[in-house]
Amino acid sequence: MTYSETLRYLYEQLPMFQRVGAAGFKKGLGNTLALAEAMGHPEQKFRSVHVAGTNGKGSSSHLLAAVLQAAGYKVGLYTSPHLREFTERVRVNGQEISPEYLVEWVARWRPLFEQVQPSFFEMCVALAFSYFAEQRVDIAVVEVGLGGRYDSTNIITPLVSLITNISFDHQALLGNTLPEIAGEKAGIIKAGVPVVVSQTQPEVAGVFEREAAANLSHLVFADTIYQAAFTAPASAETALRPVAVTQHGRPYLPNAELGLAGEYQQANLPGVLATLDELRAQGFRVTEAAVRTGLRQVTQLTGLRGRWSVIGRRPLVVCDTAHNAAGLTAVVAQLRQTPHNQLHVVLGTVNDKDVAGMLRLLPPEGRYYFCAANIPRALPAAELKQLAAAAGLHGEAHDSVMDAVRAARHEAGPDDVVFIGGSTFVVAEVEDLYQAV
Repeated sequence: MTYSETLRYLYEQLPMFQRVGAAGFKKGLGNTLALAEAMGHPEQKFRSVHVAGTNGKGSSSHLLAAVLQAAGYKVGLYTSPHLREFTERVRVNGQEISPEYLVEWVARWRPLFEQVQPSFFEMCVALAFSYFAEQRVDIAVVEVGLGGRYDSTNIITPLVSLITNISFDHQALLGNTLPEIAGEKAGIIKAGVPVVVSQTQPEVAGVFEREAAANLSHLVFADTIYQAAFTAPASAETALRPVAVTQHGRPYLPNAELGLAGEYQQANLPGVLATLDELRAQGFRVTEAAVRTGLRQVTQLTGLRGRWSVIGRRPLVVCDTAHNAAGLTAVVAQLRQTPHNQLHVVLGTVNDKDVAGMLRLLPPEGRYYFCAANIPRALPAAELKQLAAAAGLHGEAHDSVMDAVRAARHEAGPDDVVFIGGSTFVVAEVEDLYQAV
């Protein structure tokens, strides 16, 4: 098969959660273990950090990978979903897995797939772990896809587990209360493996304390050690933001800069720093200079996009993949802090979210451009427009994401802000997402 034929096979033959929703989620590790056994257990051939959480796990994974790369290690990075290209999911030192490798790998293991009948995500995990083992990475940073306990990535035994935070998302699969959701995320805690929790949340802290105690795992609530606060607002001129960090209340990393400008990164940074401490305790050499470089150059080192990504100036055009209540609340707060005359919002979502709840969080003063990403789960733009009107949000429906983006940019004045979001899949279709400005 060619690369495009291989992708078509993967998307069409294997159930894919991102495209079809719950039908693509297989609860249990049986298929992943069957694939791993047939492939010689690649997950046992590299060291790893496992990262779970409702929000922040992608940014935290990229930050960890960037710092470890800057420290001189050969670093695997597995994240999901991809934005533009499938190959973004699997990287070594920031370089995506090659299309040629993917084609050859799928051809080699296709008879196994026909036998095991894995989901799309189970196959992706097997691909990543095979690649990391073949590449002999020093360490891999592995982001959970959904939940934790039954996520396909959970066949690894990492050096340290990181859980970023807990909020409401995917309730139909993970539970309807925060403790229930936390219980699923806590499923990545392994016997004797230290675990870092980025944010202390009283309603779920006990879940992590009990799971860590049951596994004899050292537990660290990172925000009891580290605090991070931006010292200047996000600028239209640079993606870098100066950040003040304290360790046990004392200044740490003076004059540090972070290459991710979203306000919510302040909550992610303590977990990243505490995880690096755990790795140092296990023999990894990570200098202060490496930490500074990784934090500053995270997008260049790892290719991260879609986290308060500025793709235009005058008007300021920002993309962000936030798609649940906690994520959108943080983004809306930052939009309100960003100086502008008129706010223009390009908005799309999927049909299995609490759309009405999401819409209630968005600013009614904005001018809206409704759209639908080109996936089966997308909520049609006309339906989104109707639901939005009931929430006091007004605008027009457009035929595609890029039609909506072009309309917003055309209407916006030089001192306006254009925000593009509501769904990872909307951001993925923005044509100039990968162009630096």
